[in-house]
Amino acid sequence: MKAMILAAGLGNRMRPLTLYKPKPLLEVGGKPLIVWHIEKLQEIGVTEIVINSAWLADVLIGALGDGSQFGVNIRWTRELEGLETAGGIINALPLLGTDPFILVNGDVWTTFDFSSLLDIQLENDLAHLVFVSNPPQHQEGDFTLEKGRAYTFEQAHDGEALTYSGVAVLHPKMFDGLAQGKRPLAPLLKEAMLQGKISAEKMQAAWVDVGTPERLSALDLQIREGMYA
Repeated sequence: MKAMILAAGLGNRMRPLTLYKPKPLLEVGGKPLIVWHIEKLQEIGVTEIVINSAWLADVLIGALGDGSQFGVNIRWTRELEGLETAGGIINALPLLGTDPFILVNGDVWTTFDFSSLLDIQLENDLAHLVFVSNPPQHQEGDFTLEKGRAYTFEQAHDGEALTYSGVAVLHPKMFDGLAQGKRPLAPLLKEAMLQGKISAEKMQAAWVDVGTPERLSALDLQIREGMYA
């Protein structure tokens, strides 16, 4: 199984930290955010990793290279301007192939064990999403989880409202017939939910959306103090 790490964002909310360093290279616990993901993927045997880049791409690619220093093979895509989540994936499909792949947002941090994703059998589904309890900055959540299935709020199911963690297994078929260009992922996920084609689970692990300098500093301190040991 291959994996894709999304790393092309501008990191506007992290400024001034991201004026000269791409957000995935910001460090917590002594290593860049993106390296935590790369190492976790390598540990479960996922060594073919695609990473997209846009803002400060040369800095990001220069730091990580071909991945050999981490025991993986990194292949890069470049975006002249950020293509958003789905646009970045569509641009990378030639490198990802035709089988389901793991998707990880480069600006989250988690202790979640990625190995469980290797056992996901999508069958007729287009995606399997990993949800988390709603963080303080996003208390309304994104979707609903009920009996292992994901639903939009409009579908009015009685499940728990949760937040998408940025970790998933996607099937390339979700993007069939879609042209390249700027495109967010959320509308595609909602469309697939309406078709009953998305499974999901609630993460039982630590997770942080490292979206502001304050959350970055707090997470760094927590890791250094051994909170997640």
